Amino acid sequence: MSTEAVDKMIAAELHLRPERRLPGIPLKKPFSKTALTIRLTLIGLSLLTVLAFVSFDYKGIQVFQGIYATLLNLKTMFLQPRLHHFTFAAALFEVLITLGLAFLATLFGAVIALFLGLFSARNLSSPIASAVIKGLVAFIRAVPTVMWVLIFAVAAGLGSVAAVIGMTFHSIGYLIKAYSEAFEEMDKGTIEALKASGANWWQIVFQAVIPSSLSYLMSWTLLRFEINFSVAVAMGAAAGAGGIGYDMFMASGFYFDLQEIGAITYFILGFAILLEIAANRAKLKLMQGK
Repeated sequence: MSTEAVDKMIAAELHLRPERRLPGIPLKKPFSKTALTIRLTLIGLSLLTVLAFVSFDYKGIQVFQGIYATLLNLKTMFLQPRLHHFTFAAALFEVLITLGLAFLATLFGAVIALFLGLFSARNLSSPIASAVIKGLVAFIRAVPTVMWVLIFAVAAGLGSVAAVIGMTFHSIGYLIKAYSEAFEEMDKGTIEALKASGANWWQIVFQAVIPSSLSYLMSWTLLRFEINFSVAVAMGAAAGAGGIGYDMFMASGFYFDLQEIGAITYFILGFAILLEIAANRAKLKLMQGK
């Protein structure tokens, strides 16, 4: 056997079993078109980024001065928060209004999505009904929540009613997909056994499907509630739905009060953390109860 053949065998052995590689002998990686493509793409994007910054028309704006001013604004916003145009109790009340909007949207959406999710699950419904519902749900999810709110505002007018209906509509599309996937994960043998014992469709749903999927339903519902809370903050500004979002809009767009914006941001952040803690505890109790 030639020396070249022996070298190739040793290289192949070291490549297949890197733990047997002798110290001090580097392992040469084979050529990869994928790695080359990724590197060339990153280099091209980096060059385009540099070219864009160089070719921008800044119109006399001093970039570094602007960055420094932005940092000063952030310092004022988050390190010196203060309420000027309303009290702490009023801010707390507005946050509760935002929570109420999110709760109503989640409640209505969960109830409607529960029944439609049953008919969209492939193991509980006909293929035609499942395909139709999932197609409509995909269309609903493709449209942003703010667009649904503005669409319903044509009939209901800007305000909390349009915000709740729009958020409910999008919540239905979100939860139907989540619920139906949870129902489809159920063991088919259990459903077949209940059918063989003479149980009807509703008995199968309420005695087997929903109890076995309850933890998943709770998790998805609480997650959607957290999403609706953040959406309700935005709808308070965009659709005039009220709540803490409208106060933030007034503080930023009307008063330009950086300290008040920071205080409102901390309010929203604090309630978001409390929602996360409450959701985790509820899911933990539900799992322990099972």
